[in-house]
Amino acid sequence: MAARGPLLYERIIEYLLDELRRGALNPGDRVPSEMELAERFEVSRITSKKALEVLRQAGVVQRIRGKGSFVAAELPDLDALELSPSSTAAGEGERVPGTIAMIYPDASEAYGLELLCAVEERCAERGINLVIKRTRGSQEEEEKAIESMVDAGLAEGLIVFPVHGEYYNAGLLRTILDGFPLVLVDRYLAGIQVCAVHTDNVAAARALTERVLDQGHRQVAFVSPPPENTSSIEERLEGFRAAFAGRGLSLDNARQLTGLSSTLPGAFTPENVLADVKRIHDFQAREPEVTAFVVCEYNLARVMSRAIAETEPRPLIACFDSPLDPVAGPPFLHIRQNQREMGRQAVDLLLAQMRGETVPPRSIVPFSIVEPEIS
Repeated sequence: MAARGPLLYERIIEYLLDELRRGALNPGDRVPSEMELAERFEVSRITSKKALEVLRQAGVVQRIRGKGSFVAAELPDLDALELSPSSTAAGEGERVPGTIAMIYPDASEAYGLELLCAVEERCAERGINLVIKRTRGSQEEEEKAIESMVDAGLAEGLIVFPVHGEYYNAGLLRTILDGFPLVLVDRYLAGIQVCAVHTDNVAAARALTERVLDQGHRQVAFVSPPPENTSSIEERLEGFRAAFAGRGLSLDNARQLTGLSSTLPGAFTPENVLADVKRIHDFQAREPEVTAFVVCEYNLARVMSRAIAETEPRPLIACFDSPLDPVAGPPFLHIRQNQREMGRQAVDLLLAQMRGETVPPRSIVPFSIVEPEIS
């Protein structure tokens, strides 16, 4: 096995120790700040903070709140130092952080619960404490959760399932720009360089739509909440259209019903469901030739199923993330995202960031197509 090169924080430690050995730094001198070290070595502040914390644990520096870090008055033997960060090891040479936080809008059996369980299980395997913050789909609550975790130092890294919204959360953007270790799950932020783990929604929606076309349907509608500024919905709509283009079919056959709102966070009420059922009935009246619907999420597929209950012949419904039912089987043809792999990768990528390693901006997890049970 090839020898492991120094981690980023270890390079900072060696630089500061060399400064001490050659007399450029002496007892009582101020040590360069986290920001100064981060800029010098082109790393995140969390990496430079880790280096200073290791030296503090070794008795080389003293950190004074509000003033900075200073060389200790009495230095230990610099050539006999043991500088491994104190923690429960997850692997040779690795440091496991004390606590990370997962911030997510909500979880259900249809989608989110498996993801949450996978993150918790991976953290347990690695000896990491996990704090869970539920935002209930509110950007304001998401921003508060991020600030409470980061500003108060309650977490050393974040896994964030961003909420649906017309704009990016300012606190989330600030945290990303500050270089704080962070991984997004389920979706990414277009134009923002940040590590994200998600399904290839274009490929998944295209595969699902092609399966519908394979069953002989030619007039098909895509059904969703407003897709603007939600990468997963935008990409599913793109994949839906790509399926028609790939089969040489006119996009006039690819209809859209993208104004439904009952399944948005905080809006899943009987009144809103009835309003969406009426919108679906109105759509059917305008587009009676549509024989199949590709729906972007399971609960919206349930709303659709209610709306078309009396339609004959009954249109086909296909969707994303129908929950498993060991008794009756899945009710819809659907895409099944690999939530467990998404959760495991999110934890591993976050830990890699916290070790100062470079991670890919996008990691794609696999999906599968599941057929409904034939009654």
